[in-house]
Amino acid sequence: MAEDEDKAHILELVRKYHRDRAGGEFVPGVTRLLASGATLSDDDRVALVEAALDLRIAAGVSSQRFERRFARYFGVRKAHLTNSGSSANLLALSALTSPQLEDLRLRPGDEVITAAAGFPTTVNPIVNNGLTPVFVDVELDTYNTTPERVAAAIGPRTRAIMLAHSLGNPYAVEEVAQLAEDRGLFLIEDNCDAVGSTYNGKLTGTFGDLATTSFYPAHHITTGEGGCVTTDNLALARIVESLRDWGRDCWCEPGQDDKCLKRFDQQLGTLPHGYDHKYIFSHVGYNLKSTDLQAALGLSQLDRLAEFGAARRRNWARMRAALDGLPGLRLPEPTPGSDPSWFGFVLTVDPDAGYTRRELVGHLEARRISTRRFFGGNLTRHPAYLDLPYRVSGTLDNSDVVTEHTFWVGVYPSLTVEMVDHIAATIKAFVLGAR
Repeated sequence: MAEDEDKAHILELVRKYHRDRAGGEFVPGVTRLLASGATLSDDDRVALVEAALDLRIAAGVSSQRFERRFARYFGVRKAHLTNSGSSANLLALSALTSPQLEDLRLRPGDEVITAAAGFPTTVNPIVNNGLTPVFVDVELDTYNTTPERVAAAIGPRTRAIMLAHSLGNPYAVEEVAQLAEDRGLFLIEDNCDAVGSTYNGKLTGTFGDLATTSFYPAHHITTGEGGCVTTDNLALARIVESLRDWGRDCWCEPGQDDKCLKRFDQQLGTLPHGYDHKYIFSHVGYNLKSTDLQAALGLSQLDRLAEFGAARRRNWARMRAALDGLPGLRLPEPTPGSDPSWFGFVLTVDPDAGYTRRELVGHLEARRISTRRFFGGNLTRHPAYLDLPYRVSGTLDNSDVVTEHTFWVGVYPSLTVEMVDHIAATIKAFVLGAR
């Protein structure tokens, strides 16, 4: 058909357009080396354009395919695409407050244990739902909290644990999951930075009651903006879907009617019998869906997840070997029993190093090597949280060290061996020259 021929011709031109604009030669000190970023191919560009040509502008067939494939990757029963990883965190935590959980539901004032050092959207859903964050410290080197710290933080009103795998490095999630089971707590894994990481041979994102992922361009695969909630619990999955889709009780896809065969034959709430089920709302929800444009890109990216993970591990190992033994620098360590798919290479400058984090970061940035802080550092020190109710278990001494002395550089797949070696050499030259 002429239509198919036109489409094939357009997509071939898109491939040529992509190849013609491939990146130029790397010039040390001139080419900007980002701390993170998407690694996009001609297949990715074609996937986006094809979805656009078909005008798949809302969630549809590509979204459903991605959800099935992503759930299958983790070996869980359900995955729900969202418009961001932050929304995924909000949905996962909010699901635990659903009246449908009856006596198990989290109620205002209940406590959720989380790490003080990290990204705020692991904490914000706790606050958004009227719950109380209980902050625990992290350990240096792994930048994760420990099962012992979590256990010590459990109080009479503690109902859940919500922790992120820091910069791709898993926390001791099997032990934390066992602790949660033993104490009757929910566990949410913020897996946004760690897709493809394993702990004791099992993928992170498969230990908790719920797990979340981000597909922002900085992460392991990208949909531009986007995220996902995964779970093996069908009851929780149904609640997540309702909250994501306006809070509605109906589970029909857009454009689909009467999948339950009783669309006009139910009575819920105080509504009249037979009220259209498509417009009955069982939760105070949102519209946090993604689009087929995003899902089409995600499907293309998903094919390269193993490749991307291998590149991240290669770059991290190369950086670690090059910087080993440098005075004044505290190098990262994988959590024992883990195989991280690293998000970044994190460094802490010792307070008595003879140089400061700020000086080293300034040296790198002046040479066009991008750096990032360990996200928010100690979140309890930020203006947003100063007047909020929360509890601290133990001290946050290491979180304060991270706030003052820690930063990270990139290991994402677009960084070549030559680029990684240049970053390491630049760090090494500064450190040795500062002594």
